[in-house]
Amino acid sequence: MTQDMTKEQKNSALLMSLIMNFQTGAMQAMGKIKNPVTDKIEFSLEQASMYIDMVDMLLEKTKGNLSAEESGFVSKILAELKMNYVNVKKNN
Repeated sequence: MTQDMTKEQKNSALLMSLIMNFQTGAMQAMGKIKNPVTDKIEFSLEQASMYIDMVDMLLEKTKGNLSAEESGFVSKILAELKMNYVNVKKNN
C-alpha cells in the first residue's frame, strides 16, 4: 500500500485483504487449494464453515458502512464460498 492512499482507501484495501485471507483459508479447508506451509491438500469442513461464518459475520456487522464496491466484493466472495461448501459437502 502506498502512502498516497487516503485512510478510507487503505481501510478498504485492508478489508478486501482480510476477506481474501478468509477465502483462501476456506478454500484450503475444503481441499480446493494446497496449504502453502505443508504443500498438501487438507480437508476440514468444520474449519471451512468457520471461515465462511466469519465472512458472513463481517458482512452483517459492517452493513451500512461499506461502499457498494466493498459490499459487492464481500457478497460475491461469500456466495462463492457457500456454493463451494455445499458442493464439497454433497460429494463427501
